[in-house]
Amino acid sequence: MSARIGVAVGLLLAAVALSQRLTDIPLQQQAEIRAVIEAQLAAFQQDDAVRAFSFAAPGIRQTFQTPERFLQMVQQGYLPLYRPTRVEFAAIGLYQGIPTQVLIVTDGEGVRYRAYYLMERQPDRSWKIAGVYLEPLPDEAPPKSA
Repeated sequence: MSARIGVAVGLLLAAVALSQRLTDIPLQQQAEIRAVIEAQLAAFQQDDAVRAFSFAAPGIRQTFQTPERFLQMVQQGYLPLYRPTRVEFAAIGLYQGIPTQVLIVTDGEGVRYRAYYLMERQPDRSWKIAGVYLEPLPDEAPPKSA
């Protein structure tokens, strides 16, 4: 019984923490972040490497050097983001001080993933994508071989 109470209290505290994180980023900035991500996803759909690359933060741009290399990396390592069949914007907040937008994306085979977009504010006050971490949702992960 005490274990159930402990779990319930833990879930309640997590919900409170999440709701507080959602207010860490002002609504106007949340809208700006969403617009950047939507624009990059639209560029992927159109195979517009130059436009997609323009939304990457300087560190990403330096790593990949060219729009073509960047797009190739996305095609090879982030296919669910390159050609999603569905995109849902979930929580947004600060994760270890970094503005982070969470998306739930569905790939062409119907597998759902959670994508964490790490955002970076630029000196001109615009937002750029500084990195993305992608993971299959636990109930969507492919079965492991025995």
